[in-house]
Amino acid sequence: MSEAMIQTYLKDKEEKWHEPFTKLYHTINQNIPDGFTLEMQYGMPSFVVPLSIFPEGYHVQEGTPLPFISIAAQKKHIAVYHMGIYADQELLDWFQKEYPNHMSTKLNMGKSCIRFTNPKKIPFDLLGELASKITVNEWIKMYKGSVS
Repeated sequence: MSEAMIQTYLKDKEEKWHEPFTKLYHTINQNIPDGFTLEMQYGMPSFVVPLSIFPEGYHVQEGTPLPFISIAAQKKHIAVYHMGIYADQELLDWFQKEYPNHMSTKLNMGKSCIRFTNPKKIPFDLLGELASKITVNEWIKMYKGSVS
């Protein structure tokens, strides 16, 4: 199911993004802690906390699983949306400090979005490590703390 979802998502995306996007998906999927599930959310493949684990879901839209990591192939870049780096300053600091050890390119990011404009310059190992750093229960606790 998940591999088919990725291939369907990539159907209308530029060919240069297919291989790195697929590798990014596999990297995150192999490293993300148990409990997160993959589904299409907001038009992109997303690793979420399923409603079976956290029935309250995402406060923005009732009945929506809590998002954690989403990946997108945009026209000019691949984007990784990691809600943990938005919610956890220590994790963000770690990532920003670690990035230059993996890439010679400048870090291009917003609050939760990390962008890669060169498909050959994506730090897969670092992104795998980033994906592994927060468990489902830790993410739920952080999320609950941020909306209360």
